[in-house]
Amino acid sequence: MIYIGKDDDGQVVGLTTYQKLLEDIPNKVRNSMGIICDINLLEENFLKYIEIKVNPYSVPVSLRGRYYYRSGSAKMELTGVELNEFLLKKAGKTWDDVIEEAADITDIDEKSIAQFIADSKEKGRLPDTTGLSALQILDKLRLVEGTKMKRAALILFGKDPGRFFPNILVKIGRFGKDGSDLKFQEVIEGNLVYLLSEVQVQLNYKFLTRPVDFVGMYRIEKGEYPVAALREMLLNALVHRTYMGAAIQLRVYDDKLSIWNEGALPQGLDAASLKIEHNSRPRNPKIADACFKSGYIDTWGRGTLKIISACAEAGLPEPEIIEKEGGVQVTIYRETIGGQIGGQIGGQIGGQIGGQINLTQRQDEVFKLILANPKISRREIAEKMGINESAIQKHLKALTEKEMLERIGTKKGYWKILDKK
Repeated sequence: MIYIGKDDDGQVVGLTTYQKLLEDIPNKVRNSMGIICDINLLEENFLKYIEIKVNPYSVPVSLRGRYYYRSGSAKMELTGVELNEFLLKKAGKTWDDVIEEAADITDIDEKSIAQFIADSKEKGRLPDTTGLSALQILDKLRLVEGTKMKRAALILFGKDPGRFFPNILVKIGRFGKDGSDLKFQEVIEGNLVYLLSEVQVQLNYKFLTRPVDFVGMYRIEKGEYPVAALREMLLNALVHRTYMGAAIQLRVYDDKLSIWNEGALPQGLDAASLKIEHNSRPRNPKIADACFKSGYIDTWGRGTLKIISACAEAGLPEPEIIEKEGGVQVTIYRETIGGQIGGQIGGQIGGQIGGQINLTQRQDEVFKLILANPKISRREIAEKMGINESAIQKHLKALTEKEMLERIGTKKGYWKILDKK
């Protein structure tokens, strides 16, 4: 409702030109916006005023060819990718659900589909695909209409998705202390299934000091960073990115690793919400649904919580999750020389032992448990601390390297305390 003839407090002050306004307003609205609205002349205490009633429209309405969006008291013009997504949403579509007219089944890589099916077996969510053709499998995944490919099909399994959409790639850079110190870089291009595999290969081969065993990116192994965190960071970026925007950027520093993808968070969700329980609201629901069926992700909005949990289990600081330059950036920190975590960013630093040795909070807890019972097993430590055994093994190795512990014997052995201080 818009009222003309009332003040800001809602009190009727009256109009003297209401006859002309009743004629002009409908014409101006129709010519500028192409819509019809109700114009009513009302009266209160012998004072005339006009009520303009605008009903909701199922299609977007432009003002002189431009589209606007109101958030609170701010008015923003919609352009580019945001306008495209807004128009699709009004039509009941999402970007990945649109048919790509220039594509057909010959643009689909059957090896990627085979890899996708192999990856899905562990979770058992994918419908039976035995004996089905590539087109029939895509149909089961709701990625085609007849013989026409949806955009999601090309993103997931395309032979060359970059032929249809820009920046279907991941840029990895190895930096020193800051972003100005670029040492080398790699650009990986291809469909989502290929990127999931190749990014981890390149990380191990060129970028990580201590390679990790991804094993399909399903386990946490010892290394610079927990695999579960790296897996979720990459999957979140691939599933939730704006595919008409910039490439995913993965930066490896001396003491941290960050990944950024373009795509603002949905309305009502901010970076702080990602650190607590929240609902899943995927930007690309067709891609997300296929990734769920493959076992890559779940559908409960737990991706960021898994990153935080994996870092905690590995004894690392809480990751940083921020909105940046129209997208989302997640940064995890690793343990550096002297036991200081992530350059002391966001981490809890253990007290000094003997005035010289710094321990993380987790290492301190492990050491105290062993101090109380040198025969305690790795499994018992894991149960008492509520984290997995691979994370405990990492802490035990750190304590051994700091010459605080020495393992005597194997399964029936015990821990020798080298520095009780």
